Amino acid sequence: MSTFPYSAAASDPRNLWHPCTQMQRLPAVPPLQIARGSGPWLIDAAGRRYYDAISSWWVNLFGHAHPGIGAALKDQLDTLEHVMLAGCVHRPAAELAERLSTLAGGALGHAFYASDGASAMEIALKMSFHYWRNRGQTQRRTFVRLRGGYHGETLGALAVTDVQIFRDVYAPLLAQSHVAMSPDARQAVPGETADGVAARALADLDALLAKHAGTVAAVVVEPLVQCAAGMAMHDAAYLRGLRALCDRHDVHLIADEIAVGCGRTGTFFAWEQAAAQGQPLVAAQRPDFVCLSKGITAGYLPLSVVLTRTAVYEAFLDDSVARGFLHSHSYTGNPLACRAALAALDLFERESVLEHNRERARWLQQAFAPLAADPRVEHARQRGLIWACDVREHWAGARFAERFHLAARERELLVRPIGNTVYLMPPYVFDADGARWLAERVADTLDAVCREGAVSDPEPSSHVA
Repeated sequence: MSTFPYSAAASDPRNLWHPCTQMQRLPAVPPLQIARGSGPWLIDAAGRRYYDAISSWWVNLFGHAHPGIGAALKDQLDTLEHVMLAGCVHRPAAELAERLSTLAGGALGHAFYASDGASAMEIALKMSFHYWRNRGQTQRRTFVRLRGGYHGETLGALAVTDVQIFRDVYAPLLAQSHVAMSPDARQAVPGETADGVAARALADLDALLAKHAGTVAAVVVEPLVQCAAGMAMHDAAYLRGLRALCDRHDVHLIADEIAVGCGRTGTFFAWEQAAAQGQPLVAAQRPDFVCLSKGITAGYLPLSVVLTRTAVYEAFLDDSVARGFLHSHSYTGNPLACRAALAALDLFERESVLEHNRERARWLQQAFAPLAADPRVEHARQRGLIWACDVREHWAGARFAERFHLAARERELLVRPIGNTVYLMPPYVFDADGARWLAERVADTLDAVCREGAVSDPEPSSHVA
């Protein structure tokens, strides 16, 4: 078996700087030395396996080393590896744009490619600002972000991100934006429902847009789940109300589906759930921009895309180059990445993935029901194939996320809690037995971590020995 020499003790950490990592903690949390993947499993250099229960930062849809996607990429390698998309076109980019337009009901018929989620958000922000500029409304240069929202870590994306650990140090570099109340259902007061929280959040946003009338270009939202905020979930009524507010105040609506798109929440686009019960989603109800990344290539290659309306696209049509959308990177619309995305869409169609995901969601709900009722946790919640709960402060103790991650490794699980929030976002490859196995391992991990983390004896728990 192949191995490679990497350890925090033996290797100078300056050679490899890990993302979102305090490098000084590497001796305490040594990186897993992953050698290969197979289905939902990652296998390290010593042959130990770990269930990738968070889909490797939410990108993997169909398991690792999927033979169908691999075959498509091998075929593309023998055909065309790359060509610039300025002045050239190739079939994978064109076909992917067409198929995404169809999935969006034809309402978002124009695709602009980038490399990653933060880049897609940068593009949507620039497009919105430039649209208003081309329309003669140069005063529209600010954006509205939601409390707890996360949209990437480049400077433009950080300007509409509200996770302080990412944002604060760079605040002097960021463009102006306004923050509105999150519709996070965990904020419900006694007797209030999730749609009640959504109504309060909409009223807050309505007042903010009125206060800054004529100066806001767009509102940015993560539909249904604010992932980096600890899987904060909200009622779909918020999306319906948000579309109406953006129309009333004449501002763009940018839907960041980078994490929640591609089937994670039960529909291909999370925004589809904004439709009224039993009614189809009509074009006027869709956002003005949708950003996709992560799962769009099923975790194989970096790719992102911004989908937008014809009205936005046409605002850039002019004989003047300066009125065009001047944004690019060298690998825009890379054929390999686009081919991987096409192979993923083929799987959605051929294997009825969305239909089967509804069944998988039921399996998760049933398997995690005992943990949801455990007194050590609160706010157990689920949206499609995203399941989460918050571990109560009493039980968590210091460095909870780090300790839980390490204890889960010992139980063949790869998970990374967000603060005290334990969540799962597994690939779309498990069955009912797999859901029960995941629930048992998570409960066992919680038992181990809570035994060492609790500060006193609380009420009894069914999972505590």
